[in-house]
Amino acid sequence: MKFRVFAAFAGPSLLLMLCFIAIPLVNVFIQSFYNTQTIFETIEIESCTPGFGTSTCVTETATRPVLGEDGKALERTLFVGWESYTNILKPSQAWNAVKQFSWSGLMAIDFWKALRFTLTFTLISLPLVIGLGLVIALSVNSLAKSIKGQIIFVSLLPFIITPVIGALSIRWLFIGDGILTAMLEWWLQIDIAMFAQAWTIEMMMLFYRVWHVAPFAFVVFYAGLQTVNNDTLESAIIDGASRFERLRYVVIPHLMPLIVFVSLIHLMDSYRVFEEIVGFSSQAHVISLQWLTYDFLVPDESGNRAISRASASSMLTMVGIVILLIPLLRKTWNDHKSRVL
Repeated sequence: MKFRVFAAFAGPSLLLMLCFIAIPLVNVFIQSFYNTQTIFETIEIESCTPGFGTSTCVTETATRPVLGEDGKALERTLFVGWESYTNILKPSQAWNAVKQFSWSGLMAIDFWKALRFTLTFTLISLPLVIGLGLVIALSVNSLAKSIKGQIIFVSLLPFIITPVIGALSIRWLFIGDGILTAMLEWWLQIDIAMFAQAWTIEMMMLFYRVWHVAPFAFVVFYAGLQTVNNDTLESAIIDGASRFERLRYVVIPHLMPLIVFVSLIHLMDSYRVFEEIVGFSSQAHVISLQWLTYDFLVPDESGNRAISRASASSMLTMVGIVILLIPLLRKTWNDHKSRVL
């Protein structure tokens, strides 16, 4: 392919990636080293009680923001270096907790608490999504053509639902006297509070994520099954290979590039888990790295946002995603080099 043809095809995509990914990412990285603060001034306010000759005056000091000519509060930006990262990671406090084998002490730090949940959520949901998606794809592929369309439509419904709406729906089924909670209490004859403990909330989040994302894996794997070489399968059957052996030595190796692709997409998406935190209102028990960034951006009582900490949290989240993707990217690159050679 000539360079001009390649540039015509790839140029627009590269330009959009530069404008909407690379430049904002560099800007966020720079912002993490600067802290913007409102400038305040201390003034004396004198208040007097009403009365003629007997009035009493009291002088008090108060702090207020300095206003500019446009009536807005003045701000100043200071270079703070790695202070934002230190305030988030709290390395000394975390190291003391590790030395004392204090898991509760480590989980008292918001970043490490969010990192623990994010990694657990991502690494547990990944095999469940791939396994369930593959099972659904194999099952639908073996059905009669007359009912495949209906089954595929029903299987795709969880993926079509908006993530926040889906999370809220699952929450309403279990919270308080929800339908499923009431059924479980009637069946087990005990009181159940699914939102009173962190581990039950995490279980529901995992259930929702697998229920919501497995249809995507199913569609990808089902499309890949249509390209499996039937001659190879017939040869395996003639040689006496069982169904499991055909799946292990023929089908799965054929679907491996798609499995890697689904894994890449799922890891990037799950590591940025946010909808479940909002939908299940789990901030009191469970938080994620993405939610932590959002929390820094919420204005405090004085209307200030922790932009520097939010930028640092975003960069740490991105670093975590890159670390998780390195093994899959290396495998993809090695497979590409082997095919080229």
